[in-house]
Amino acid sequence: MRAGTEPSLCLICRVRGSLCAIPLEQVVETMRPLSIEPVTGAPEFVRGLAIIRGAPVPVVDAAMVVGGAESQSDRLVTLKFGPRRVALAVGAVVGVKAIAAGDLQDLPPLLQDAPAAVVSAIGTLDGELLLMLRNCSVLPADDALERVGP
Repeated sequence: MRAGTEPSLCLICRVRGSLCAIPLEQVVETMRPLSIEPVTGAPEFVRGLAIIRGAPVPVVDAAMVVGGAESQSDRLVTLKFGPRRVALAVGAVVGVKAIAAGDLQDLPPLLQDAPAAVVSAIGTLDGELLLMLRNCSVLPADDALERVGP
């Protein structure tokens, strides 16, 4: 399983029917949805660009990345992605929770190829499925942001 015994503070978000945990050190801010301008030629999971704090930021649909189908989003979570920012469209922000490494499990062998680019571990939180997002790697392709915006 995962190394380390200290619990990690994570932002817990609802994406479709599941809870997703994002390490808090990668979260810049959360906000209500903003106007999103579609970008021709962007990957399917990129909704477009939103102006956040005066700069254009790509908006990624978390439901498309995690579950493969678009879903209603009521919040945006701005994340650090190297020197860039990415806004992740999620259903809701539930809160901040300390997640201990012992509360998470590696992906089962049958699922290791499917969401492994996005999900690093699974667990439960208050009886619900919890997906630990892999270090802000919510984009299936490394060059996806290069094709969408600044």
